Amino acid sequence: MARRHDRPTADPYAAAPQAGPAIELLGVRRSYGRGGETVHALRGIDLALGRGSFTAVMGPSGSGKSTFLQCAAGLDRPDEGRVRLGGEELTGLSENRLTKLRRSRIGFVFQSFNLLPSLTVEQNVLLPQRLAGERQDRARARELLVQVGLGEHARRRPGQLSGGQQQRVAIARALITRPDVVFADEPTGALDTRTAHEVLGLLRRAVDDLGATVVMVTHDPVAASFADRVLFLAGGALVDDLPYPSPQAVADRMVALTARPVGAAA
Repeated sequence: MARRHDRPTADPYAAAPQAGPAIELLGVRRSYGRGGETVHALRGIDLALGRGSFTAVMGPSGSGKSTFLQCAAGLDRPDEGRVRLGGEELTGLSENRLTKLRRSRIGFVFQSFNLLPSLTVEQNVLLPQRLAGERQDRARARELLVQVGLGEHARRRPGQLSGGQQQRVAIARALITRPDVVFADEPTGALDTRTAHEVLGLLRRAVDDLGATVVMVTHDPVAASFADRVLFLAGGALVDDLPYPSPQAVADRMVALTARPVGAAA
């Protein structure tokens, strides 16, 4: 079971709280192909996720999880509907504006870490600010590295770290710009069970202690149990919503969903 913190510790580097949802999807539809080959990946998603929340997204293979993440993060454009990040409409933005927005207001944590081997740990954490043309906040980078347990590894290269340590660097990098949302795509898929629990605990604490908003796509019921709620996709539609998830409850829902025929691609 995920550990909850009754008394979050204030982050001296955190941005001031803002009103309204962190992210909204309004009637989002996305299809691929034409005619009889059309695949309806998302079929009218309506969703608002509050700031400071941890949401897991699950579903059978072909349910639309990856398309959901890509549309929500501004990596793909929906055919219909709107996506809002911190109240700002993403749907009509130019590619240049979307790129700048993703660099400064969205954090990403991937299964494969995606660290640059030629940069130090600290330089990898600061990379989003560098790419966004912002002042590199080394004090915040050092603080984040301390919070993920890597305060003494700032000058090492990613190749000198274990897989779990590299994912910790990726979490610090995702948080450096104080993003509206951190999207985590199977963040523990390449890790052993013990290391996966440590990484999930860090994401949980990023929400509880730092006020981050995390949206995590996962296939693992144990990973999903660290979230505040689990959203279930099937056939490109949101079909279930489980608050305060336990691993067993998540697994039971997934067994039921897997038995359904699926018509969308993940």
